[in-house]
Amino acid sequence: MAQRNLFTRMANAASRFAGSPVSFVLALLVVLAWLASGPLFKFSDTWQLVINTGTTIVTFLMVFLIQNSQNRDSRALQIKLDELIRATRGAHNKLLDLEELEESELKAFQDRYEALAKRARECDSQEEEDIGSPEVDEPRRSTQSE
Repeated sequence: MAQRNLFTRMANAASRFAGSPVSFVLALLVVLAWLASGPLFKFSDTWQLVINTGTTIVTFLMVFLIQNSQNRDSRALQIKLDELIRATRGAHNKLLDLEELEESELKAFQDRYEALAKRARECDSQEEEDIGSPEVDEPRRSTQSE
């Protein structure tokens, strides 16, 4: 648990730094120094390899950092949305934790809400179906898996 906590703290700090103006300026300075050193190294293959290797390593590490940050943000957002659904009177609790459903079940929910939106667009703005919380038909359970 302590290692995970350490990783989380390090990943968050690295994400904040990587997204800061300071990191952009540092990266820009590295590229400018590399460009300026070109004539000194006669624009050799080794000179090119240095920047290629450096950018590849940074890109490789940033992919994992970005994914970690996105996963944390997505989980936090899902928890907040689940809490709003749970706390809203009349909301369907079966909408909690939708991201864990199979694709076919998720598609059934999507179809229900698209039909509801279509009905709302087709009616006059003062009609019941355009405002409030109209009931939504239950999705059909698929018997075949994808």
